[in-house]
Amino acid sequence: MRIEAIELYEYRLTYAHGTYAMSKGRSASQQPSNLVRIVADDGLEGWGEAAILSGNYLPLFAGGTREALRELAPHLIGEDPRAIKRIEGIMDGVLTGQNNAKSAFDIACWDLFGKSVGLPVAALLGGVLGENLPIFEAIPLSSTEANIDFVTKRSAAGIRRFQIKVGDDPQRDAARVRSIIEASDDDIFFYVDANAGWTLLEASIGMRAMEDLNIWFEQPCTDLADCALLRKMSPLPLIMDESVVTLADLYRAKYEVGAGGINLKLGRVGGITRAANMRDTAQNLGMHFNIEDIWGGDISAAAVSHVAASSRPANLLQTSFFNDWTEEHVAGYQPRVRHGVGAAPTGPGLGIEIDRGLIGEPVTSFS
Repeated sequence: MRIEAIELYEYRLTYAHGTYAMSKGRSASQQPSNLVRIVADDGLEGWGEAAILSGNYLPLFAGGTREALRELAPHLIGEDPRAIKRIEGIMDGVLTGQNNAKSAFDIACWDLFGKSVGLPVAALLGGVLGENLPIFEAIPLSSTEANIDFVTKRSAAGIRRFQIKVGDDPQRDAARVRSIIEASDDDIFFYVDANAGWTLLEASIGMRAMEDLNIWFEQPCTDLADCALLRKMSPLPLIMDESVVTLADLYRAKYEVGAGGINLKLGRVGGITRAANMRDTAQNLGMHFNIEDIWGGDISAAAVSHVAASSRPANLLQTSFFNDWTEEHVAGYQPRVRHGVGAAPTGPGLGIEIDRGLIGEPVTSFS
């Protein structure tokens, strides 16, 4: 099998709940997304997606990802899409970093691989270990009243796990978190995420103000060393996210920070291949993890579902299907969250069918 053609598509994803707001004034109501279609010489096709959550969230931005996709694509023509490690090496030889763009091609290759052998991606990753994936949703930074209303509506739809965005004034954040928890059902689990938005001082104030709550903190500060200092100040468990990009970062998260887990985003680490590798290492280290992506629609949700479904349930904290957070659906709104749980599609590859009538013509193509 050889890659005969590559097509790139662009579209916008609209946040389903108005404005998605994080710490330090970062917010967006729409996000740019990129779709990759890889066509093999036997006519099979594979799809991947790379979406961006604003340019001030990670050292990535929409224009950079789109240029990186154009830079990488010609080098993959003629290659076997099932030779995943070779594809990874070729992309690394062309560009350093640019993991978000590499993720789209990696996902598309896995989709093609699965279709070529008639198996879902989860089977190729070791098999389905979890059929009822615990789903969480993020509560954007807003007023206490708006956050409580968000939880009320989404919990009525079956969601029982929520990530509360914090990272501005630590005392106000602590009061808001406490009010949300007190106003919600006892069986709902909450945790907080500063998206690396707090300074060490702010984080120490916020964590101490919430020490009596049954919660964990996700990436309170940008620097791993600052997060390590926080472990000495507060008993609350830490989950690392933005600062974990490589396996070396994973080891630092556990042995330097003392983090109990990590949040693995496919677009941040470079796709299914690297996410699965980091997940397996985390499992072997006795760590826990979330599986998700930076942002995305149906294709991203499908890719995430296969990595999550092939994870050990004892180590998987939760996952998210971003197509439940967005309005646009290019694959029939699949996979779907049902009563707070999700599952990986069972068809070959990603197990979803792209409606090309919804995405228009490719913005560029290579052959």
